[in-house]
Amino acid sequence: MRNTVHFQHKAVYYQSGSISSSTKEIWFVLHGYGQLPQYFIRKFKQISNEERIVIAPGGLSRFYLEGFSGRVGSTWMTKEERLLDIENYINYLNSVAPEVLNSAPKDVRITLLGFSQGSATVCRWIEKLDFPFEKLILHSGAFPPDIDFSGLGNKLKNKRVYMLRGTYDEFINEERTKEQQALINKLNVKVNQIEFEGKHDIHIDSLMNIIGQ
Repeated sequence: MRNTVHFQHKAVYYQSGSISSSTKEIWFVLHGYGQLPQYFIRKFKQISNEERIVIAPGGLSRFYLEGFSGRVGSTWMTKEERLLDIENYINYLNSVAPEVLNSAPKDVRITLLGFSQGSATVCRWIEKLDFPFEKLILHSGAFPPDIDFSGLGNKLKNKRVYMLRGTYDEFINEERTKEQQALINKLNVKVNQIEFEGKHDIHIDSLMNIIGQ
């Protein structure tokens, strides 16, 4: 017989700098499969400053990337107890956000970014959001096919939505691109699709261009 239990859980998140009256933007960035937030946040060093603070939560499940020791990675979810994982990480993200935003200026602009597996994660989070945001960036990732497209579409109305993908990304091919376009059509929102020359990694130049828009 399968049972569930509720208990308190502590988790960390990483922050690029201190939030102050000078802070104009906050970026929540969600990493991909096998990554850790303390290293992922370093990829945004070029765009982080006192006016733009980057917040990097981390997947709640950690594991050794090879064997039983050495480098550690994390994941937002697996197919095992998938819905429970989703519920847990949304509760976690919904705990991180108010802690961060309570110390920020009321007019701070918010960008949500998901990289690779983090793209599906951020889309599921948006469905439950109770604070406004300005931009959504899906970087080298995709909209999940099992999401409530009507609900997500409503959340994304009047938002700036971007999809970034590298020309040499080994996880993106023509078939997957066509599948994503079909999902975008179901959303009924404008999605700015940006292709950059590169592989499956954060492309700072593209993000700099988005910041300037």
